[in-house]
Amino acid sequence: MSKVGTERSWSGYEPAQPLYTGILWLLPKSHQCCRWRESRHVHFTWLKVAGSRKPKERCMTPALDLLKKLRAEHRIHSYEHDPKAASYGLEAAEKLGLEPARVFKTLLASTEKGELLVAVVPVVGTLDLKALAQAAGAKKTEMADPAAAQRSTGYLLGGISPLGQKKRLRTFIDDTAQGFESIHVSAGRRGLEVELSAAVLAEHTQARFAAIGRE
Repeated sequence: MSKVGTERSWSGYEPAQPLYTGILWLLPKSHQCCRWRESRHVHFTWLKVAGSRKPKERCMTPALDLLKKLRAEHRIHSYEHDPKAASYGLEAAEKLGLEPARVFKTLLASTEKGELLVAVVPVVGTLDLKALAQAAGAKKTEMADPAAAQRSTGYLLGGISPLGQKKRLRTFIDDTAQGFESIHVSAGRRGLEVELSAAVLAEHTQARFAAIGRE
């Protein structure tokens, strides 16, 4: 059974889209987040819905916790991640049936002074380090050390989200994101994406739009 699903916050009782083949759920008004797991003995998948009776229960990642706390409109998409995939971003686009240009990856770069910067660019292209340096007012930038990126964000490589990072860093989003009604970024874990508007992402990361991506 394919583990590809979606979830969205609703203002009342409304039918959600099918999360898994042959399964349709009703998400209650007290819905906060969803989790899934597969039984080792029974071949089906279900969701555990967190209601207001358990205020201490958290969503799956800090990124989703932040969006829930801010009541920001978003939609969660999950898929079965393959660790052997050559590109995690392109894998997400393919398995979720998305236009690759709408799927963005989150990268970290470092300036000549050692400042870490967050760059959100399409998975179909690469980060233009010179353009990022210009946007940040730096002389030059280079890709950050992977270990430093993980320490600063609190996320593992391949699952770094621009949202809910441990340390607040200056963030830049490629301006092509503004051409779409919504974009997809990592929700903070491999196999988990969050869909939201570029404006909402920029608002909650205090990001600037700039032409920092290249094909």
